[in-house]
Amino acid sequence: MNTSESVLKSNKRSTASVSKDDGVVIALYQSQKKIYPRAVQGLFAKWRWVLVWWTQLIFYGLPWLQWNDRQAVLFDLEARRFYIFNLVLYPQDFIYLTGLLVISALALFLFTAVAGRLWCGYACPQTVYTEIFLWIERKVEGDRSARMRLDAGGGSAPKWGKKWTKHALWILFSLWTGFTFVGYFTSIRVLTADTWAMALGPWQTFWVLFYGVATYGNAGFMREQVCKYMCPYARFQSVMFDKDTMIVTYHAERGEPRGPRSKKVHPTAVGLGSCVDCTLCVQVCPTGIDIRKGLQYECIGCGACIDACDSVMDKVGYPRGLVKYATQNGVQNNWTSKQMMMRALRPRVWIYAFILLAITMALLMSLYLRVPFKVDVIRDRGTLARMVEQGRVENVYRLQIMNATESPQRYALAVKGIEGISLVSESEVDVGAAEVRAVAVRVQVPPSAPSGSHPVWFDITSTGQDVSQVTEKAAFIVPR
Repeated sequence: MNTSESVLKSNKRSTASVSKDDGVVIALYQSQKKIYPRAVQGLFAKWRWVLVWWTQLIFYGLPWLQWNDRQAVLFDLEARRFYIFNLVLYPQDFIYLTGLLVISALALFLFTAVAGRLWCGYACPQTVYTEIFLWIERKVEGDRSARMRLDAGGGSAPKWGKKWTKHALWILFSLWTGFTFVGYFTSIRVLTADTWAMALGPWQTFWVLFYGVATYGNAGFMREQVCKYMCPYARFQSVMFDKDTMIVTYHAERGEPRGPRSKKVHPTAVGLGSCVDCTLCVQVCPTGIDIRKGLQYECIGCGACIDACDSVMDKVGYPRGLVKYATQNGVQNNWTSKQMMMRALRPRVWIYAFILLAITMALLMSLYLRVPFKVDVIRDRGTLARMVEQGRVENVYRLQIMNATESPQRYALAVKGIEGISLVSESEVDVGAAEVRAVAVRVQVPPSAPSGSHPVWFDITSTGQDVSQVTEKAAFIVPR
């Protein structure tokens, strides 16, 4: 018998002995049980619904808002223009999108360092739409126990009626969501008219259905699976947490040992802690975890378990705060809320806040000082240089002027850089509102100009009420 066969038989014997003696079966994959979150009321539940209303009023209402006779916020990819209230941005303004993404990332780092996964618990689209879908589900099928009985029961007409009603409402809401999302890239009023006329384009139809199906699947079926397995934030949040981060915490020293008891019996008289082991904190959790087991990456910090536990503490006459927002250091050292908040404002938080403030101010200042037009200077590729009357040397350029305002503008053109240089074509150009116009200009220098390549500068100045100027560099070629 060789070594590999002996090891294999040894492994089989050890596996058999474990199965026979201990009755332990280790499965490679565990089936996921459906989670039925119980409805909860309280301070943090109210805050979640405030954020739900606020975010969705903005999302669904903003495309319908008009500004200067057009949609207030419209990312017109076909025309390559982005309208954001008074701003008209072009692809060349990509730096502003970069700055916005940097600000969002730093804000996430800051809030996470201070109070954990606030974004996940209150404002993340997955959380918001799951909350809306659960509300629809409760209105149609009932609360947790009613939904569990409905799913456990056999097929019946009332059951399937409720199921079909729920899914019909989910689908309508999902399609409305997809339709609104596409309305940020195609004028939503035109989109509505095309929909009623059954003239929606193939790409518009595809994206409405795509985002509708994504909303329906993520908020209706996947729910906590997105937070647990698909969202990368759950995996790298630990690098932003420390023992002074405010997180949802169970006070084990006060709550253990847990167990049921009569309201008339003091817990110390029966050797129990404050936790009555009602499991309501587990039943209301949207990800199905038990907060009493400590910090877990699945926790999204929504505070539902805090509301549930506080309501139970009120009923049994115990002080609130068995489950609360606290820091690990605060729980270990029995600090007050004020002490924990003071400790939460540690150096890393101040650094995040300072960098975030600096970048935000720089972005706002850049937008305020932004010149409302852009110019690109392109040399004529057909003719580098040519001799004209009186021996003068001429170069031809194409100026592409982008008017980033929503009113027609007139621009004055001038050139400098070589002694005796002059602009012999039109010196003023009219450009329509939010339009791009390419203009061919002819520039000449006297015969005495030295040969070679010389730098020249074009000055383009707006002649309206708000005077602004752009200077662009180019090269003038004088042949030998």
